[in-house]
Amino acid sequence: MTNWKRTFAIIWSGQFFSMLSSSLVGFAVVFWLSMKTGSAEVLATAMLATLMPFIVLGLFTGVFVDRWDRRRTMILADSFVALCSAGLAILFWLDRIEIWEIYTLLALRSAGTAFHTPAMQASVPLLAPESELMRIAGINQIIQSVSNIAGPALGAVFISLFDMTYVMLMDVAGAAIACTSLLFVSIPNPKKEEGQKPNVWLEIKEGIRHLFIDKGLSYLLVCVIVVTFFMVPVAALFPLMTLNHFNGTTFDMGLVEVAWGIGMLLGGAIVSIKFMKTVNKVLVINLMTIILGLTFWLSGILSSNAFIMFVILTTIGGVSGSIYWSSFIVILQTKIDPAALGRVFSIYDSISLMPTIPGLLATGFIAERIGLLNAFIVAGVATFAVGLIAFFVPAITRLGYTTKGIKEKGAS
Repeated sequence: MTNWKRTFAIIWSGQFFSMLSSSLVGFAVVFWLSMKTGSAEVLATAMLATLMPFIVLGLFTGVFVDRWDRRRTMILADSFVALCSAGLAILFWLDRIEIWEIYTLLALRSAGTAFHTPAMQASVPLLAPESELMRIAGINQIIQSVSNIAGPALGAVFISLFDMTYVMLMDVAGAAIACTSLLFVSIPNPKKEEGQKPNVWLEIKEGIRHLFIDKGLSYLLVCVIVVTFFMVPVAALFPLMTLNHFNGTTFDMGLVEVAWGIGMLLGGAIVSIKFMKTVNKVLVINLMTIILGLTFWLSGILSSNAFIMFVILTTIGGVSGSIYWSSFIVILQTKIDPAALGRVFSIYDSISLMPTIPGLLATGFIAERIGLLNAFIVAGVATFAVGLIAFFVPAITRLGYTTKGIKEKGAS
């Protein structure tokens, strides 16, 4: 704990390049698919290929994250993602790339991420004091948002100057830097019960028990799942909203991505200030949910010549989304035993994303039958309603304090 600032500085330096290259490549792939097909179904299927392995494997990866050395797990996961990106680069170089091959390699990259993400999230409480977790979450959001701002811009530049082969190789370089940085830090592993025989199903059951052990945490998880259910399919429609409804260009599509990134940057900066350590984090989550719902709803009623307003609303959505996720992650980190955090985060990721699959499968139907604007309106109203209802559930509200604060309150 005494050298936590130095440790995070080294980790963040590597993760920044990894996130930046992933953002660059992600934008490039979406742009390539949009230009080649112009199909909502193709974009939705690409997102499904990215999410499905993460969802399915997430039920199991946490068990191994809690068993294995977490630093080694992150290095191997990053290396596997780099290998997948190299595979895509080779296919583009051979000029024989097929849509299904993109889906396959996106799914494999997702499998690597299913190990890396919970390992990283579960390591944070073991590296820094509890009082600094909100600040760390904010800085993580800042790094991610800077990547989201610079990634699409660099992606647009690289696509215009280079072949997709070289664009994909940028992800390989980013992963290599991230792996190298992890070699220079020591990440402690939680103490395990001696003499306990490994049992995957029993450990999964134990992880689920930790996630639902508190009634308020269970209610909050339901709210997060509902919000995610509406948010993820709408996110898949952002490129088509820009291109089709606003008659935008490649530059406009990148501008929307940058706007979301700027919003996340501002949200991360807000989360990292000292004042945020003491606020009720659930009240913050509820307020951000309402604001996020309003941005979706207002986006759905914009006319085709109101693109600038769409960019502004996207920025506000980025701010609220950044604060929303940072606050929820800190709640889990302070409420769950560190020895079970790997399982909790991986199971949470799976459970929260699982309901989005029907929505993504129906994205083409939504875009063509219901309409892009109506999809944003429905998602906005539902998200707003969730945030409003959660304000009136006391079991959820009391979760907003740190673990220590809750115990003290209960003791008094």
